[in-house]
Amino acid sequence: MRAASPGSPDGRNRLDLLAPAWHSPKTRSHWLLIIEDDRDAAEYLVKAFREVGHVAEHAADGEDGYALALDGAYDVLIVDRMLPKRDGLSVIGALRDKSVATPALILSALGQVDDRVKGLRAGGDDYLVKPYSFAELLARVEVLARRRGGREETVYRVADLELDRLSHRVTRGKEEISLQPREFRLLEYLMKHAGQVVTRTMLLENVWDYHFDPQTNVIDVHISRLRSKIDKGFTPPLLHTIRGAGYMIRDGAR
Repeated sequence: MRAASPGSPDGRNRLDLLAPAWHSPKTRSHWLLIIEDDRDAAEYLVKAFREVGHVAEHAADGEDGYALALDGAYDVLIVDRMLPKRDGLSVIGALRDKSVATPALILSALGQVDDRVKGLRAGGDDYLVKPYSFAELLARVEVLARRRGGREETVYRVADLELDRLSHRVTRGKEEISLQPREFRLLEYLMKHAGQVVTRTMLLENVWDYHFDPQTNVIDVHISRLRSKIDKGFTPPLLHTIRGAGYMIRDGAR
């Protein structure tokens, strides 16, 4: 389905803007399949993902995309919802019927809650509404690829910060840190994706279970409280705000 190509927040479509400053060149390369009938958008995304070190292939319709994805070898599928020959939800549903579990991110101009629910119920793992920024698409794709890559850890560590998911205990150095349940969930999500940018939308969906933006400062308030607890009085700071992108937990000494 033809739509405006994704671009930077100021609307420019230069590829030198697509490799965000926060993106680490050490990020593992992933094998992506982009199923998109808009040739300009597809070429743009293939080039953008290659610019940041991933391997991206393209299918121009649902039938070709289904055939390529059937062996389950890709790390992530990026599927436009409205496709010729076979629509995106049908492609994902048919793959799930064949026990192909490759994570699938749906791209669509349809952004109502019901539209997102239909996409997720069809077998999609994530849903991104057009227009979108490449920074957010990249972050979501890398999260899906990491989720596919291994078993769930029970203890997360970044520098001297440690979170134990089983005991719900958080320490930094030798000091135990008391967190409220929502703060714990927020820190858990950030540490699970340490070294990666987590966008506000990702936090709303995965920490607050909102599939829409309530237009409140709830994230800012919780980030501020969390930062005061895990960073105040410690060095180096670990919780970073990435301007125009989101937040990241990383070892600031690296």
